[in-house]
Amino acid sequence: MIERPDSAVSSIAQRNLEGYVGFANLPSQVYRKSVKRGFEFTLMVVGESGLGKSTLINSLFLTDLYSKDYPGPSQRIKKTVQVEQSKVLVKEGGVQLTLTIVDTPGFGDAVDNSNCWQPVINYIDTKCEDFLNAESRVNRRLLPDNRVHCCLYFIAPSGHGLKPLDIEFMKRLHDKVNIIPLIAKADTLTPDECQLFKKQIVKEILEHHIKIYEFPHAEDDEDSKLIRKIKERMPLAVVGSNAVIEVNGRKVRGRQYPWGVAEVENGEHCDFTILRNMLIRTHMQDLKDMTNNVHYENYRSRKLAAVTCNGVDGTKARGQLTKSPLAQMEEERREHVMKMKKMEMEMEQVFEMKVKEKKQKLKDSEAELERRHEQMKKTLEAQYKELEEKKRQLEEEKSNWEAQQRILEQQKLEASKTMEKNKKKGKIF
Repeated sequence: MIERPDSAVSSIAQRNLEGYVGFANLPSQVYRKSVKRGFEFTLMVVGESGLGKSTLINSLFLTDLYSKDYPGPSQRIKKTVQVEQSKVLVKEGGVQLTLTIVDTPGFGDAVDNSNCWQPVINYIDTKCEDFLNAESRVNRRLLPDNRVHCCLYFIAPSGHGLKPLDIEFMKRLHDKVNIIPLIAKADTLTPDECQLFKKQIVKEILEHHIKIYEFPHAEDDEDSKLIRKIKERMPLAVVGSNAVIEVNGRKVRGRQYPWGVAEVENGEHCDFTILRNMLIRTHMQDLKDMTNNVHYENYRSRKLAAVTCNGVDGTKARGQLTKSPLAQMEEERREHVMKMKKMEMEMEQVFEMKVKEKKQKLKDSEAELERRHEQMKKTLEAQYKELEEKKRQLEEEKSNWEAQQRILEQQKLEASKTMEKNKKKGKIF
């Protein structure tokens, strides 16, 4: 007898199978399917220019995402806060990862940094809205996950705590994305200065109720020790470098100074290895789960509440009333009609402009033809006059020649008469 799912009392009997059935291969099936599909991860880096964001990204993933030919966005755009994303396909051990790096060039570089976090908030909300729209479609087989899974916030190594901009930014975004604060260029601080700076940052984070990334609860003792170790080192002090330096016969990645070498992967020099292990090897999936189950669900609930309830939608402009789906569809239809009318007017304007240009070209060509006709007419008249003059001269020459011929004929005739007279006189005598 099979119990109904809606029965008041349900019991699950645990039985050990005597033979082999095969459902123990389910994890392998899920693994093969996941590897075939590949993985996606979006990492956002935020901080002032010159804190080594691009160098750290290259160091984390051992790839020249930013190079001399393609420098980091902070070196290309410095006037206003913009959001730029770069995608790279990373393969390792048969597993491919579509890594999206989101940079915010111009952040904190202006004299007035009011609302400089707004482009970042708009970008995060836009990606969540794109994912929500993809979920709402009829065909939901392929859902590209372009949501921001982690935000590395770079803190300048001043040694005096957080700036007002740092506090305001993290307070604005701690409910939208997983924030991991980092002390940039930690090799500029002594170990004692770095520890005091970390304590000051933690104190200010607690005072201002800033929510940074919370590590999941681990039941395993080894995982608990690892998480405890990471929490003790927060915020992480990092150093990035892609230069390979030889130290005591071994090659390491680090930065060469007159007093020695700051090794990137040395835990005594910085927390780079802790960040890399946490971000890539141990907690990447948890960051994605946290984004999907907490931040995205909060955004989704706000959007659905704005659609289904009467009130003001906090994600829209202040004072704008929420709309039902039908009202929203009607508004979209009106916007589409207005857009089509605008396009029609623009096309008519373009058509009229082209007609005017064509008419002007025809007028210009007609004037050119008339000018050429007049010129040819004048030329022909001049040639006609020249020919008439030549004809007159020719007729005059002809009449002169004929007159000379007549005179010659007259002279010949007279000469012949004279000769005949002379002959006759000779015969008489």
